[in-house]
Amino acid sequence: MKPKLLLVDGLNLVRRIHAAVPNEDAEDLKRRCLGAMDKALRQHKPSHAILVWDGGHDNSWRRQLYPEYKAHRKPMPEDLARALPLLDTGFASLGVRSVRQQDLEADDLIATIASKVSAAGGEVVILSTDKGFGQLLGPGIAQWDHFDGHWIDAELLQQKVGVPQSRLLDYWALAGDSGNGIPGIPGIGKKTALELVSQFDSLKALFAADAVPGKLGERLQAHQDEARLSYRLVQLRRDLELKLNLSQFRVGSPT
Repeated sequence: MKPKLLLVDGLNLVRRIHAAVPNEDAEDLKRRCLGAMDKALRQHKPSHAILVWDGGHDNSWRRQLYPEYKAHRKPMPEDLARALPLLDTGFASLGVRSVRQQDLEADDLIATIASKVSAAGGEVVILSTDKGFGQLLGPGIAQWDHFDGHWIDAELLQQKVGVPQSRLLDYWALAGDSGNGIPGIPGIGKKTALELVSQFDSLKALFAADAVPGKLGERLQAHQDEARLSYRLVQLRRDLELKLNLSQFRVGSPT
């Protein structure tokens, strides 16, 4: 029987839960977080589950490539940071083990694990509201919004972002993402980025000499490097060397 893996974006889950009732007692936060995890396990009925945490951004490969990457994000609330070990222990009591690796972002860990499990014939559900995982969706990989209670699929992404799933990276490369410190091309807003993505079937075609006339064309030619950098920053890695065995993460084996 093929495995069904639930991949939980740890901070995406607990920060949303914490934000709903900030400054509450750590035990109360733990209770609500475990309740959310228990609901997810009952709803999706995975054979395996992994809770994935960030390993830090300061020395991540993206920060080394572009020092402004996520440089202006608000730090995690101190009370939540102190509660994380307690939450880890609580999740383990449900049979859900955690994974984190120094200087690696949860997004890349999730992308690599999901891709490898899917390629091996398994089924993956990513529990996160992050649209960045849209680039992974396809046969064997789905995404669930735990808070609004619906699937995030290609149709929904196109409604929310405005471009086909296959062009998400091109769109972000042009428009950038200020929340994550992705520069994009200066002066190219969302509207112009949408128009360009609809007119050209690739960044290569867009940046071809004289493809776009006038001032806009000059701007595109002058800032190709920023667009290519932004593309690299938003593209999730699926090739990390992870020394993990899926058998370690079977649900129902509390630690």
